[in-house]
Amino acid sequence: MEKHSAGKGTSENTEQTSSSRKNINADTCVANSHTSRDGSNGTTGVARARWTLLKRVLQNKQGCSPEVKQASVRRFSTFNLFNRKRLVTQNPSDTSEDEWVEYRSVFFPEYSALLRDNLGPLKVNEVLNSFDNTGNVCVWPSEEVMAHYCLQKRHMFKGAVCELGGGMTCLAGLMVAISADVKEVLLSDGNETSIQNVRGQVERNRHAGKFGSTHVSARVVRWDCESDISALDGHFDVVMCADCLFLDQYRACLVDAIRRLLQPKGMAMVFAPLRGETLRLFCQLAQQTGLNVCQHQQYDAQVMDVHSKMLRQGKEAYDENIHYPLLITLTKGPQPVSHTW
Repeated sequence: MEKHSAGKGTSENTEQTSSSRKNINADTCVANSHTSRDGSNGTTGVARARWTLLKRVLQNKQGCSPEVKQASVRRFSTFNLFNRKRLVTQNPSDTSEDEWVEYRSVFFPEYSALLRDNLGPLKVNEVLNSFDNTGNVCVWPSEEVMAHYCLQKRHMFKGAVCELGGGMTCLAGLMVAISADVKEVLLSDGNETSIQNVRGQVERNRHAGKFGSTHVSARVVRWDCESDISALDGHFDVVMCADCLFLDQYRACLVDAIRRLLQPKGMAMVFAPLRGETLRLFCQLAQQTGLNVCQHQQYDAQVMDVHSKMLRQGKEAYDENIHYPLLITLTKGPQPVSHTW
C-alpha cells in the first residue's frame, strides 16, 4: 500500500498492459570483464540529439510527439510497467498548460505517483545552453525499468537514498519515497528546469499524502561541481541513476560523484543500455577508482519477458544496444555472497 491515500483525479485516457508475475531470474555477476558491442559514438549521438531537439523547437513540436517517436531511437518507448492516466484539473482557475498524469505500477498497483507530463514547447536557449537536456522530455525506458525495480526491491531500501540525473520526473526516486521505509530521498538533476518541475511534483505527491514520514526534497546536483558534491559527501545508503552514461565529458564526474556520495557500506544502482562502448567505459572508470562493479543482465522477469519478445521483432523496432538497460551495482567494499539486489 502507499503510505497514505492516493491523489485525486479522474481518468480521460488510460494505457493498460497485462502480464503474469514471475520469479526473478538469477543475476550474472561480472567483476572485471564486460561485453562490448558496436554502437554509435556517445558524443556524436548527443550532438545529433541536441540538433534534433532544436529542430523540434523551431517547428514548435513537442518532444514526445508520435512523429518524433517514429523517426528517432525512441521508436521503442516503454516496457509497459506502468499505466498512465491523465488527471483532469478540478480547479477551474488553473489556466496553466501543465498536464498531470498518474503513473501506476502494473505489477504493484498499490503504488502510484503523480507526474507533470506536458510543459509546453521547448525553448531554443534551454536546449543549447543548459546542462544536459536529455532527460527533460519523457520518461525513458531505463528510468521506467529502474522505478519498477525499486518497487520490486522496496524492502531492501533503508536510510537515505539519492537519485542522480533523474530528469524532469525522477520517477524511480519518487517510487522509493512512496513505497519504501526510508528516512530521506533526494531527487536530483543537473538541469535547473528539471528540478523546478520535480519540486512541483514533490509538493503535489506530498499533498496527496504519498510520502508518509519520509523527507523528500529536490535540488540541482551537477556531477562536475565540487560544491554540489562535497555538500553530500558520504551521506547516502543508496545512490541510483538511469541512462546517464553516454555523455563522454561527464562520465568520470559521475563515477566520482557516486563514489563520494555513498556511505562506506552503501550501494549504487545504475540502469543503462550498452550504447556502444559507453557502459563498458563507465564500468572501467568505476573499477579504476576502487569501486566493486557487478553487471546483471537478467534481473527482473517482467522486463526480460518484454525484452525477449521485442528482440523477435528485429532492430527496426527494438535494438538492445540502445533500448535494453543492464543493471550495474557498485559498492566500496566486497559485496556479500548473500546480497540479493
